[in-house]
Amino acid sequence: MDTAAQRVVVTGSSGKLGRAVVAHLAEHGYAVTAVDRVRPAALPEGTQFLQADLTDYGQAVQVLTHVDEHYGALPVGSGPGVDALVHLAAIPAPGLIPDAATFANNTAITYNLFSAARIAGVRRVVFASSETLLGLSFADTPPPYLPADEEYAVRPQTSYSLSKAVDEEIARHFARWCPEAGFLGLRFSNVMEPDDYVSFPAFDADPSKRSWNAWGYIDARDGALACRLAVESGITGTENFVIAAADSVMSRGSAELAAEAFPDVPLRGDVEGTQTLLSIEKARRLLGFEPQHSWRD
Repeated sequence: MDTAAQRVVVTGSSGKLGRAVVAHLAEHGYAVTAVDRVRPAALPEGTQFLQADLTDYGQAVQVLTHVDEHYGALPVGSGPGVDALVHLAAIPAPGLIPDAATFANNTAITYNLFSAARIAGVRRVVFASSETLLGLSFADTPPPYLPADEEYAVRPQTSYSLSKAVDEEIARHFARWCPEAGFLGLRFSNVMEPDDYVSFPAFDADPSKRSWNAWGYIDARDGALACRLAVESGITGTENFVIAAADSVMSRGSAELAAEAFPDVPLRGDVEGTQTLLSIEKARRLLGFEPQHSWRD
């Protein structure tokens, strides 16, 4: 693929994952437009920034169609000036603002952007879903089996995870309305940056404190890799993928930890060493995703 001509809009570009995605796409030759309410402290050379409130439908449409000095005029129906959308913008966790505001913000932004993508002729949409749809916190409601995967029905437990469940449902119907498009939801595990890893050895003292997501995480750089692979995939329709590191946050073996914390939850297949208990096999199979980073490095 000639990525030099590929224009990608990344929303939520100032967040922990968003910064990594913008940097990774720019490094791989994409023309990136970063969109957020707050400008990031730094941007890769050549990356453009747009400040926008994506809860406003008009702004969402313009972000993907026509902004002076960015894309120029793109007549509706003339084909995409923007080649792909990576949608990461959201209230990023439960409990940060009142529940109803979290739900209203996240679902409105997703609807606005998916509708804008349809208008603009953008046929590749990658969006941030969440590991919370697997039923987190597992400490309160254990999963039906481990490693947890995309095959069992979603189990939102908070207004935040409910908004992500609705995002995936919105994607399913937009994909139905536009069969040539691909809407790929990435259920990111707990996003970490290298500076976060200094705290990981302390987790061994009390494994229960990280059992809420089966000791999972994802390096932000690998989250960015997953976004690029999704952008470059030829998948149409809608698919959702668990995106996690290949290992856990713990030093002890995963099977041992699971037996201790979740004695009634069956293990499926061989779980070796510190292997992740958030299955990334679907992402490996369909996206070619293989995490490159570990806190152990």
